[in-house]
Amino acid sequence: MSATDPIAHSAFSDPRSGTEHFIAVSPPPGGTFEEQVSHLDETYKAAANALGLGPETAIFRRLFLSDIMNQAPFLSDTELACGLPDNPVAVSIVQQPPLRGAKISMLAYHIESPTPMTKTRLSEKHIVMAKNGLRHLWSTRLCTGSDHGSRSVGSQTHQVFDDLIGALRRQGGTLRDNCMRTWIYLKDVDVFYQGMVDGRSELFVRNGMNGDTHYIASTGIEGACAHRHDLVGMDAYSVFGLAPKQVSHLNDFDHLCPTEDYNVTFERGTRIAYAERSQYFISGTASIDRYGQVVHPGDVMRQLERALDNIDALLLSGGARLEDMKYLIVYLRDPSDYTRVKTYLDTHYPNLPMFIVKGAICRPEWLVEAEGVAVARGARPDLPMF
Repeated sequence: MSATDPIAHSAFSDPRSGTEHFIAVSPPPGGTFEEQVSHLDETYKAAANALGLGPETAIFRRLFLSDIMNQAPFLSDTELACGLPDNPVAVSIVQQPPLRGAKISMLAYHIESPTPMTKTRLSEKHIVMAKNGLRHLWSTRLCTGSDHGSRSVGSQTHQVFDDLIGALRRQGGTLRDNCMRTWIYLKDVDVFYQGMVDGRSELFVRNGMNGDTHYIASTGIEGACAHRHDLVGMDAYSVFGLAPKQVSHLNDFDHLCPTEDYNVTFERGTRIAYAERSQYFISGTASIDRYGQVVHPGDVMRQLERALDNIDALLLSGGARLEDMKYLIVYLRDPSDYTRVKTYLDTHYPNLPMFIVKGAICRPEWLVEAEGVAVARGARPDLPMF
């Protein structure tokens, strides 16, 4: 999505199981927030119509906001944020200011399916999509809703995960067996990251996860929900009905060390294999080497190149390449780096839906981090289809 393009689109299609669509939308800078939301909504609906995507194909949306405390109340009753009563959509809303100048940007995920697909709202924060014998749980805007500042970041981390664990349990699942991906947002990552890491590690042990089992692909990044005293927010994606051999975790120890080497507990990436495709959920990835050290301190462009090389190595370990990415989210600590980073990405990945947002990374020395989803062709007839 160039500086003048309001929309970008990528897709993966198979006639037997359907098409996954990834759509990036951003209004032009200028005007009020309400005007930008209206422009985004009109552009999005026009693009979906041009692609032949009915409202029933919408599964997930993430709205990146510049000032969530003031902007979330306006969004609260809109179709963008709520979906429709008979057409639920999982909607994430996070303060991570878009750096192309708009007050709002949006990532939308749609599925066209030749086989029956249903969507059910389990609660305000949890939506299940059922397709081909699998249930996909999208959990968004998980937070404590705190109206006072007395709870620690560790206790808030436990409460947010307990909400997810409860939803998984009610569907007959567990955090260890069914959760594939989390996005964790911290109000001040420089201050509160370690408390979240400690709380998450304790919770993982309690739920049967350690270095001998596996963790969960994740991004832990600066961001905020709409509640003044919430320090932690989270989105998550879980799947019910997968066979154990369908899920594997990605790493390349020539490029990156195990996360446990620097006392954090997450997977660098997760692959879900189906008969005709594989999906790759790439965690937040920075300029790190196989010893766990920051590479190219102080140089955002070389850090960006190393982060993308690391993503390519992770994908290659699972049989894909960077060219299979369907969207990319790039987090910048310093907004003044935006123009150089955007020029580089436009030059090297001109057709990839992309978001560049303000979000400090867990180590101050890391100036940039990237994440996203890839989908690549598969040939595993022994596995079920997506």
